[in-house]
Order: sequence, then structure tokens, then C-alpha cells
Amino acid sequence: MTARAPSRFAANAEDVSRPIGLIAGQGALPVIVAEGMRAAGRRVSCIGLADQFVPELPALCDDFAEAGIVQLGRWIRLARRFGIREAVMVGRVSKARMHDPLRVFRQLPDLRAINLWYRKLRHDRRSATLLTVLADDLAKEGLVLIDSTTFIPDHLASAGTMTHRAPTADQLSDIAFGWPLLRQVGSLDIGQAIAVREKDVIAVEAVEGTDRMIERAGTLCRRKGWTLLKTARPGHDMRADVPTIGISTLENLHAAGGGCIAVGIGRVILVDRPKVLALADQLGIAIVGVPDAQHREPSTLLRS
Repeated sequence: MTARAPSRFAANAEDVSRPIGLIAGQGALPVIVAEGMRAAGRRVSCIGLADQFVPELPALCDDFAEAGIVQLGRWIRLARRFGIREAVMVGRVSKARMHDPLRVFRQLPDLRAINLWYRKLRHDRRSATLLTVLADDLAKEGLVLIDSTTFIPDHLASAGTMTHRAPTADQLSDIAFGWPLLRQVGSLDIGQAIAVREKDVIAVEAVEGTDRMIERAGTLCRRKGWTLLKTARPGHDMRADVPTIGISTLENLHAAGGGCIAVGIGRVILVDRPKVLALADQLGIAIVGVPDAQHREPSTLLRS
């Protein structure tokens, strides 16, 4: 495990005295971020997205309130009540919900969200566009979204092999082959992951998410040892939706016959890194950090 890097917010006494906001979706990541905020000495004021946040999150926060996924007016009112000027937005919100034909009725958007949708998002619902529009709108009201990895530097992918088990020569070759392809897939805003075996792309992630892509790859490739490659797309905005791998990723990969995971250095979060690496070793899965633009010989990936 890497040493904990000091947060840039911990050095300034004025910053430390001010609450930091957390807008929380699904999964364990908001819990880890809240713990990182508390470790940095910050007062944590959280807006938990309705039907998304995990039950243990409120106990880690000094202030907590629930709001709908698209009730932006309430987000802003809560931020003002808590005295939040900056916030981290983390945790999954299923992309499939964005394609639900009854989404407007199921999610009960407020007038602010409806206005934003019809003015700027009706014809472009890509994640990058959504984040930019949302961040700009919140900033106009005094709430600035910051890099979602700010308080969890010790959970980011680092260079070289992070597990005891190293990738095989074939897996290193697949990483070198697949990494430029993954970057192209990302630049086209298709997905954040691909599966490769013997220089053959088995599966490409799209709206279904990494876990379902892994399942599909296991069905298509019954030979064990294939490699999962995952990273943020070029120019990715780190304020939200930073790619992650976690316990469920490893369990699904193992069940589907995968044997190696390659992730972008500083571009992918290992959700609870110590537990992820321990389970990877237990399951015999290699995890290796790859430079953002990787065009070197495969063997150099092992140097960190």
C-alpha cells in the first residue's frame, strides 16, 4: 500500500475550518471518500442521493440530508444550509436509468433540473456533457465540484505490479496490444474497459458497465487468463465518474476466467485498495498500473 499523500485542503487552517461537501451515489466509494475527508480534519457535509447511498454513510458525516438524483434546487439549498463551497461528487448512478422511457416521472426532477435538461441536455446525454453542464450550473450558485480523488490518493492505481502475482508474458503482450485500443475506445466516449486474450479483443464496455462486460467476456472466452484493461478516457474530467475496480470486480473477473487487470496510473480508483489487493492475491489475479499513454515494450510495465 502506498503512503497516504497529504490533502491540499489540510495545509490551510481557513480551509480546514470550512465544511467540505460530499454528493454521494451508490457503492462503497462515498464511504472511503468520507473517511479520507475526516482524516484530513474536515467537517463532512453530505447530500445522499435518494435510494442510492449505502446505510453506513450518514454515521460518517457531520451533516447529512437526502435529495433526489435530479433535484438540483434541493442540492443547492442544502449546500447553502451546510455552508458548503466545494464538494466531491462520487458513487454510481446507473447509466441505464438515463435511458428509461419513464425517467422523468420516476426521478421526480425539480424545475431547475427540467430547465437544464431542455436547455442543454435534451440532445446530448453523454456523461462528459452532463458533468460539465451540471458543474457549471452548480458553480453559478456558489458550489464548486472538485477532483473526486482529492481525499483518496492512497486508493489510486500506482505504477507497476501492485499484487504479489505478476502478469504473465502473454498478459503483458495483451496489455501492450490493447492499451492504445482502449484509449481510442475512450476517446470516442464508448466505454472505459475492454477484455483481451491473445491479442484479440473479446469485449468492449458500453452502457452496461464493467461487471456485465466481464460476464459477457467470460461467456465468449472460456479459456482462462484473459486480461481486463480499464482507464479514464483521454481528457477525462476527474470531478466525477472516475473509473473504479473493487471487490465485486475481482469476484466477477475470477468467475469469468480473467487472470489480470491493467489500470491507468492515477486514473483508476481501487475501492478500498488494501482489501482489493489482498483478494486479488487470494484469487491469483495480477493487477498492474499502466502509464496513461503506454507505447513501450510490455516488460517495462513491471518497472515501478
